[in-house]
Amino acid sequence: MDIISELLQGISLPKMVKVKQKFSAPELEDTAREVHNAIKEANVLSRVSPGDRVAIAVGSRGVADIAIITRETVNSIKSVGGEPFIVPAMGSHGGATAEGQIDVLSQLGVTEDTVGAPIRSSMEVVQLGELPSGLPVYVDRFAYEADKIAVINRIKPHTAFRGPVESGLMKMITIGLGKQKGAEAAHAFSFKYMAEHVVEMTKITMKETPIIFGLATLENAYDRPAKIVAVPAEKMEEMEPELLKEAKSYMPSIYFDSIDVLIVDELGKDISGDGMDPNITGRYATPYASGGPDITRIVVLGLTEKTHGNANGIGMADMTTKTVMNEIAWEKGYANALTSTVTSVVKLPMVLDTDELAIKAAIKTCNAFDLKKAKIVRIKNTLEIGEILISESFLDQAKKIPEIEILSESSNLILNS
Repeated sequence: MDIISELLQGISLPKMVKVKQKFSAPELEDTAREVHNAIKEANVLSRVSPGDRVAIAVGSRGVADIAIITRETVNSIKSVGGEPFIVPAMGSHGGATAEGQIDVLSQLGVTEDTVGAPIRSSMEVVQLGELPSGLPVYVDRFAYEADKIAVINRIKPHTAFRGPVESGLMKMITIGLGKQKGAEAAHAFSFKYMAEHVVEMTKITMKETPIIFGLATLENAYDRPAKIVAVPAEKMEEMEPELLKEAKSYMPSIYFDSIDVLIVDELGKDISGDGMDPNITGRYATPYASGGPDITRIVVLGLTEKTHGNANGIGMADMTTKTVMNEIAWEKGYANALTSTVTSVVKLPMVLDTDELAIKAAIKTCNAFDLKKAKIVRIKNTLEIGEILISESFLDQAKKIPEIEILSESSNLILNS
């Protein structure tokens, strides 16, 4: 027996119970119809003249029904004689290459065939101006040369900063449409100033480019579309903060404020820009955002297939396994870290030989008064927390929470290794 196994020999794994967390979750019945209703209500199509080349900015996040939303935005613009095309608006994602960004869109279901419009991808940008601090403001050249621009994005809390505007339309305009150079510029002074810079950079972009509207989506706790709103360009600064407040009200959470060990089966960029959403785990890579449960130890047991080795966020874990380490394409996470200037997300956690040893190491170091009664939660990932596993030590507490339903009897932890 090696020294690590010997040190962890006395640690027992708890029995777990499956529970269902219930969230208030309004959901649109017909996403395609709601796109047309939103655009009609905002009367933004009156800004498109026949023959106008309209760039539609689409990002890299896994926005629910993004292919449908994009397709119907294309159809709406075509209905008034516009000539829409898609521009990848994802900063440095996709390996910061034109081909890579087309591939990211394809993985999201956004292709020329599915949305009915050509995709024009380039990393070439135009500098529009600069902030008083000297930070340059960029925009994609294809979008700049278009007659009109529309932006599609989900509005939700950011993972690294707080402000009236976080992830949404304005951030898409500054960082997404700014491509690699824009993303690098926006992150240069850290997330401490991000909320301020996003708004100020957007104002410059609005002034220098023909942006006519943004199509904002809000998602419920199960990552389904809850609301779609078309926001005229001149109302974006006024409307987006209110939409952000509403989006925050739809966010799911783990219904336990204090957790000794959180086991996360998979981490990935398709789950969150941070691999694991800090709004769920309470683990933030910067001091400029907060919220969520108090978790002593986090164990990551795998990477998602769609993250393709990008383990950005693994640094927020305390323990992982050699299997995970062998799957990591370090250059991908490093590219994100170098662009965002946040390096803690790619630091190394403790690496154990097996899932069992990783979990035991987390329990041993969680400082619970009685390690046999450590309070443990296991989730598939931070997007899917409707059904989770909790240790028996949580049962009494869970039974007092109306939003939790007990689904199973106690059983042993099922481990891959």
